[in-house]
Amino acid sequence: MSYLKPLFRHPKLPKNKLGYTLKEYEGSLSTLCAGCGHDSISAAIVQACFELSIEPHKVAKISGIGCSSKTPTYFLGNSHGFNSVHGRMPSVATGANMANKDMVYFGVSGDGDSASIGMGQLVHVIRRNLNMVYIVMNNGCYGLTKGQDSATADQGSKSKAGSINPFQAIDLASLAIELGASFVAQSFSGDKLQLVPLIKAALHHKGFAFLNVISPCVTFNNNPGSTKSYDYVREHIEATSSLDFVPEMPEIKTKYDEGKSTRVAMHDGTLIQLNKLANDWDPEDRISAVNALQKARSKNEILTGLLYVNTEWNDLHGTLNTHQTPLNKLKEEDLCPGDEALKEINDGFR
Repeated sequence: MSYLKPLFRHPKLPKNKLGYTLKEYEGSLSTLCAGCGHDSISAAIVQACFELSIEPHKVAKISGIGCSSKTPTYFLGNSHGFNSVHGRMPSVATGANMANKDMVYFGVSGDGDSASIGMGQLVHVIRRNLNMVYIVMNNGCYGLTKGQDSATADQGSKSKAGSINPFQAIDLASLAIELGASFVAQSFSGDKLQLVPLIKAALHHKGFAFLNVISPCVTFNNNPGSTKSYDYVREHIEATSSLDFVPEMPEIKTKYDEGKSTRVAMHDGTLIQLNKLANDWDPEDRISAVNALQKARSKNEILTGLLYVNTEWNDLHGTLNTHQTPLNKLKEEDLCPGDEALKEINDGFR
């Protein structure tokens, strides 16, 4: 069996502003199970980066361990990548980001990688508001070790083996909002029309952009009784809004009902335009976002869409007031200014 993609591409494939086709944003052929939701998320990342004309060599993909953490191989094959230790991806992402803030950072994780062994790492990268896109491919089970329930498996859900989960699930979206993530969204791997604009908006957000994506495991967690199966998610999904991401400033062509539309301005002047479906929800109000999540949970609904955004908080570089030039581009005379400069610094502490 070959895992090589065919080299042929239609000569008239659409090109973006860089002159690239989708081919330049693809990766290796996926070895995940056929129908895995993770592949749909990879395809959404490819589509978002292609449409935003992001230069692949300026992207860094960092992951941990798990089915989800294999996926950086399957998208943006011309970018940088690092597969780290289980649950330790946030530390590697923080170090890389502090050394070179000019890169676009994708952190790819799973519910086991983030909600169990990596929970301590996750909470600190959130509260520091590191400038990155952090995607959790959430299937509620450990797919690499035969489908045991993960910490995000809902209480009362049934595994493929027939056992009922007795424990409450960790709600990663609510946790991210509580800890101070400045962009929190939730989606479903099977909803490309929602997921692609969310990834675009996350890429333009300056700060920690957290996306919790329900991504059914077709092998171990797609059975009747599972709350992470394709059928269950489709029957219980409830969106806060439909949205458009506007990367530049032309006239908004999409029409919305009067009084139900809102725009969120990003740091660089781009816009997120939301057609609000939940009239009692405000994406720029943390309490409103948490209440909307809890209300949906009480009704066994999975709330999707942009849940919360704050464009006023500093990212980690802004908080630490780091140098405008990335550390890896500073010259020796900048890093080692000499004895006199050191003496002046030491004198300042006396």
